[in-house]
Amino acid sequence: MHDSILHILNTTKTRIQAFGTDIHTEEPQPQFQKRNFIAAVEAVRADGRVPVIAEVKPASPGKSFREIPPAAAAELAWEMEEAGAVAISVLTEPGVFRGSLENLNAVRKTVCLPVLRKDFIIDRLQLEEAGSDLVLLIAGILGKELGAFVDLALEKGFEPLVEVHNREELELTLETDTKIIGINNRDFETLKIDLATTEELAPLIREYDLDHGTSHIIISESGMNSPVDVRRVMNAGADAVLIGSALMESDSVFEKTKEFVQSLCWR
Repeated sequence: MHDSILHILNTTKTRIQAFGTDIHTEEPQPQFQKRNFIAAVEAVRADGRVPVIAEVKPASPGKSFREIPPAAAAELAWEMEEAGAVAISVLTEPGVFRGSLENLNAVRKTVCLPVLRKDFIIDRLQLEEAGSDLVLLIAGILGKELGAFVDLALEKGFEPLVEVHNREELELTLETDTKIIGINNRDFETLKIDLATTEELAPLIREYDLDHGTSHIIISESGMNSPVDVRRVMNAGADAVLIGSALMESDSVFEKTKEFVQSLCWR
């Protein structure tokens, strides 16, 4: 595991320790009807568009994109929705990615799309912090605890999106009840990106589903910078793509999101 990932995990542990028992005595999160991400993906694909999960991403390891307070996060998410995104991903890790739960709450109040909370979930207390439609669970971090976290997420009303980086993590994930698998094209050891990761793992998921009578939504994550990249991973078997950096680096989040959504129209 790369040093920057280990650093994030250490700071996350410190943040969780600061919770104490306070999180259980706060006012409960408002109940809401979970927005159906799987149905949304199917509808967008049936319309001939690419299901794009557009990400509100202030920073990444070693790179800062822009300051995004809650009001700005809500505005960006609105532009993404207007451009045709299928869902919005919101970073809530406050250190390296400079995200926040405030951004998450502001975005979900603003858009009608499903909203994914993207963070490094390592403790059950984190699933008490805030409401969202989907929650990211990273197989390479949770290891043998992954199944228990998937079950807890489902119990609490979240749709778990389990992220994998290699065959070993994929095998572990396929033993859980998740319906959504994210293939991260960024190597966990080197942080280098290779879209061939999706080309390797997506067919294995399809083969598993055929053999077991199951059905998984496959999301390709990281490394999509152009419609050509999107078409490559979609042709490999992805149902949807998650894009953050390319949107944050663009002059117009609306136009860039629209470009990716319409990628299949530009063959």
